[in-house]
Amino acid sequence: MKVVTLGEILLRLSTVNNERLAHSSQLALHLGGCEANVAISLANFGHEVAFVSKVPNHAMGFAAINQLKQYGVDTRYVIKGGDRLGTYYLEQGVGIRSAKVIYDRANSSFAQITENEWSTELFTDVELFHVSGITCALSENWPNLVIELIKLAKKAGCKVSFDINYRSKLWPYDQARRVLQVILPLVDYCSAGKLDAKYLLELPIEENTTTEDCYELISQRFPNIKCFYATNRKVHSASINELQGMIWLQGNYWESKNYYIDSIVDRVGGGDAFAAGILHGLMEKYDGQTVIDFATAASVLKHSIPGDCNQFSVEEVLEYLQSDSSRIVR
Repeated sequence: MKVVTLGEILLRLSTVNNERLAHSSQLALHLGGCEANVAISLANFGHEVAFVSKVPNHAMGFAAINQLKQYGVDTRYVIKGGDRLGTYYLEQGVGIRSAKVIYDRANSSFAQITENEWSTELFTDVELFHVSGITCALSENWPNLVIELIKLAKKAGCKVSFDINYRSKLWPYDQARRVLQVILPLVDYCSAGKLDAKYLLELPIEENTTTEDCYELISQRFPNIKCFYATNRKVHSASINELQGMIWLQGNYWESKNYYIDSIVDRVGGGDAFAAGILHGLMEKYDGQTVIDFATAASVLKHSIPGDCNQFSVEEVLEYLQSDSSRIVR
């Protein structure tokens, strides 16, 4: 089973020892990014995955490529050029203090792409193409490029997975809304939540609207989408969260059990681990309950790992599931 993911791999610089960013004397370096994290998780789950991107032709670009190769991701479509790797700064949350992010992605090698720079054989024998709204938000050119690549994938017979993954610091609602109206009619699997449906799709979502009803409403507007999925997170503090997954699959709805996650090491990438778990389950043709149970467990386990990317195999996720625990302590 071949998968292609498209996106920007990022340099992440994080505070340590609960310091504030403005007063830090040292930062921890990690490499990741939404679609790269999904690619790495799927490779860990045994899938043949290629990542499509562009990095600068210097040491940080090489580090990004090596990060992907380390986990078995095919990097033949990671081209070199431009001057800089996209960066973001993370002030880690602690207790009642929430995490904060500062993006420094303007004029990165990936953001400066203006036309399709990849081979016409990109989607040959590929089953699934995964991309997110974050990529669309990086420049004026990227929405059209994403649409072009999605159409090429559909023409080649690929399923298309799209994670809305809205980031208010990258683009405003009205711009995202216009792009989604073009992309979503081309999508097969979609990560979306109730807030996406209310504010980006402008559907009549009320406080008492259930997630299942929300997905029914979206499917009426976009009947081409066969699967919707999301998590519901309850934040007690920066280090203690509850997490539950939900999936709507061709008219049927399932939820995972609720997990109590204590002493979170790093929640960045938890949503990407969840998305990868969903895609793995769909490609392996699990039943709906098994898909959502596997994906949520994968996300929960990610919270115990520093850095952006998950490091667990299918066997390790299943072992955790079979332990019948709703609590993870690290």
